[in-house]
Amino acid sequence: MKLVVVETEKCIGCESCMFACSRRAGEGGLSKTCISVRSVGGMERGFVVVVCRACEDPPCANVCPTGALERRKGGGVVFRSSKCNGCPYCVSACPIGAVFWDSESNKPMICVACGYCVPYCPYGVLEIEK
Repeated sequence: MKLVVVETEKCIGCESCMFACSRRAGEGGLSKTCISVRSVGGMERGFVVVVCRACEDPPCANVCPTGALERRKGGGVVFRSSKCNGCPYCVSACPIGAVFWDSESNKPMICVACGYCVPYCPYGVLEIEK
């Protein structure tokens, strides 16, 4: 499974998906979100939704020196926190900026394609692809 952005042009930048993702991790704000919504010029020009695209050959896993990011069957990665040494190589390796950093744990946060955010988007911008 992977989370896909299907209707970017419908995004109004409400950040409901981001809040839902962070809430899934037990946080009330945006500190634990694995999704980013950013403006490319406000309502007139639209928004960009950044989330892990579940690469077949994930660059983030390729640069991980400890094997904390393991390739997942079907694309993407599984994060093994106990193996992570806190180097930020995975963040800079992601070509779309979908590896986020948890400054509290000093470790990466990557979408696990749980789909928790999907029903919180009022405009159907996100879907889970099986």
